[in-house]
Amino acid sequence: MATKLNKRQIKQLKSLASKLSPLLWIGKNGVTDAAVKQASETLESHELLKGVVQDSCPVDEKEVGETLAGQVGGALVQVIGHRFVLYKPSKKPGVEKIELVR
Repeated sequence: MATKLNKRQIKQLKSLASKLSPLLWIGKNGVTDAAVKQASETLESHELLKGVVQDSCPVDEKEVGETLAGQVGGALVQVIGHRFVLYKPSKKPGVEKIELVR
């Protein structure tokens, strides 16, 4: 089940993501099981993930973002250039939760 976001929530998450460093790189093998596992683990502990699609990747950034979001049950927040941002609320205790606007 993918997370649905409204425009105000997307704007809020974009603002938070602008300060993040990329934590996931997608290379020449595209979206692999290892990339999905890493994205899932990162989202579980941070809720927000910035990723980079390298030039050698066979698919474009939007497709990578949508594929990953679908496979981890999160939402694609934005795609800018070679970067994409994913969001998924964490169920893990002790993780600092992002309070989304309504």
